[in-house]
Amino acid sequence: MNLNDTQREAVNYIDGPLLVLAGAGSGKTGVISHKIAHLVSNLGIAPNRVAAITFTNKAAKEMQERVAKAIGSRAEGVIISTFHSLGVRILRQECRALGLKPGFSILDATDTSALFQELAGNVDKARLRMMQTRISLWKNSLLDSQAAMSTAENELEHAAAALYADYERSLNAYQAVDFDDLIRLPVKLFSEDDIAAERWRARLWHLLVDEYQDTNRCQYRLVQLLTQGRDSFTAVGDDDQSIYAWRGADAANLQALKLDYPTLKVIKLEQNYRSTTRILQAANALIAHNPKTFEKRLWSEHGLGDPIRVRVCKDGDEEAEAVVTQLAAHKFSNGSRFDDYAILYRGNFQARVFEQQLRAQRVPYVISGGQSFFERTEIKDITSYLRLLANENDDPAFIRAVTTPKRGIGSTTLEALGRAAGRRQQSLLATVFTPGLDADLSLKQHTSLRQFGDFIRRMEHRAKSEDAGLVLRDLINAIGYEAALFSSVEPREAQARMENVRDFVEWIADKGMAEKKTLLDLAQSIALLAMLDKNAESADAVQLATLHASKGLEFRHVYLVGIEEGSLPHRDSQTAEKIEEERRLMYVGITRARNTLNVTWCERRKLARVWMPREPSRFITEMGESPKSREGEKVPDAQTARSRAADLMAKFKAK
Repeated sequence: MNLNDTQREAVNYIDGPLLVLAGAGSGKTGVISHKIAHLVSNLGIAPNRVAAITFTNKAAKEMQERVAKAIGSRAEGVIISTFHSLGVRILRQECRALGLKPGFSILDATDTSALFQELAGNVDKARLRMMQTRISLWKNSLLDSQAAMSTAENELEHAAAALYADYERSLNAYQAVDFDDLIRLPVKLFSEDDIAAERWRARLWHLLVDEYQDTNRCQYRLVQLLTQGRDSFTAVGDDDQSIYAWRGADAANLQALKLDYPTLKVIKLEQNYRSTTRILQAANALIAHNPKTFEKRLWSEHGLGDPIRVRVCKDGDEEAEAVVTQLAAHKFSNGSRFDDYAILYRGNFQARVFEQQLRAQRVPYVISGGQSFFERTEIKDITSYLRLLANENDDPAFIRAVTTPKRGIGSTTLEALGRAAGRRQQSLLATVFTPGLDADLSLKQHTSLRQFGDFIRRMEHRAKSEDAGLVLRDLINAIGYEAALFSSVEPREAQARMENVRDFVEWIADKGMAEKKTLLDLAQSIALLAMLDKNAESADAVQLATLHASKGLEFRHVYLVGIEEGSLPHRDSQTAEKIEEERRLMYVGITRARNTLNVTWCERRKLARVWMPREPSRFITEMGESPKSREGEKVPDAQTARSRAADLMAKFKAK
């Protein structure tokens, strides 16, 4: 990558705190990678004293690869990780100062949802989700349960604060943390323990943070605490792409840098290396309607490019047919690949009709952010048993397995077991078999836990030598999973989930037979199972994605669909602040496109079986386009478009 003047300035600046305002497609990842290489190779900074923080494992991996190309094996010493991975690294080394055992457990989203359900009892699922979200936001704002209770403003928040207190108590008893704690607890430690904070500051000569506009208050504070004194950091972000306020991200963190760091240097990356001028003109015109902390305007040397096409359709079915037909025709007439194309929308519910059309026209596609088979609730239920067979120290797996299906072991029993395990500094399962447990548990509690523990030990013994498929089928039958499933959800959903379980069992059986492996052998690699899912990134297929999921991606040809009032901006986002975020979401969608951009909206849509009139989104006009199809451009009807696509396809195949 050849750096332009402003990129080179950002790479070379090390005299204090730096904010790099990196517009969409301006090469920010290259700048971060080059700066790491500059620090290590040119300035002689030890690799392990440089850290770069990203928001996704994918981004961290890409950055690691780029740095490795620049400085070779020395890249292995550089700390390149997500915020959460850095948090784990800190907690593993500082756990005792926070009252955690070295082998503390990390609960994933499914584990925490199950714990919340257990603690809340028969609370409506939608209400429980709102309370869980509220608790996460409190944690990210550095508020404990007492502070949350004192600031609660309504009945829902009071109920959430009470649940928060129970949740904190349970996590402490289980010697467990959740994802929010991975950042909150290091902040708590460094705020209260100057010696620990200084120990980590001494390790880091320079800290680089990607996607700074997506940081929440907790993450912002962690960066402050890690760099305090020397303030040697590079924050890279774009206030125009801040679209995650709903999960705690605070675009004001960019503004706060100006106040908290008077010597802050600001460098703007405005040259876009992705899109044509017309696309950038539309993006600039749109985002100009938002108030600005930092003014910037994207520009490109890629030429004017094709006009942006805006199309109005009669309804959703016509929209889907028109988009897929036009896409297929364009693909075959230009000799493109299917993965050059993306169909982007505001919400996942909009994907179904496009999936139907893509299948009907035999166009391959993948859905970004779609749920992995191994992330399904029923599969995670079963794999929790396999994880426990492979590692009896896996406390989250123990908690999920012992409570799924329900067997009379609830939060009270598990809290008592967790306290006993904490005192003994051992796993929950090992504690079940520890002498003297009667002092911590009632006879009934101890008996239930011992029965479960004995079952796991028996299955573990069989899993070492017997046929993998047979043992897994017997395990599922023994726990009564199917009956429990049908008693807890609607029959149709239960049937679908059991089909997934059977598919999983069949896959395990086939794999065990083909590779001559036992169930224990397979269980020991359970963490790798998700990698066996279809690798969507390598497929030549059209990408379907929400606008949120599309951030960080780019495509030659983009279709923004359903761009209507009530959808984008969303009907629940009508305050001035939320409209600004919706506008940024549209901006993200526009700037995914490299060569062509198509925007569609419908005159009517069926909502709850009732046809409702729709209006074009205000954002279409704000980007400088007419909400109607262009004058003089004859929009073919569906039949004509299909015929044209078929002719083009036939000609292409005949070449």
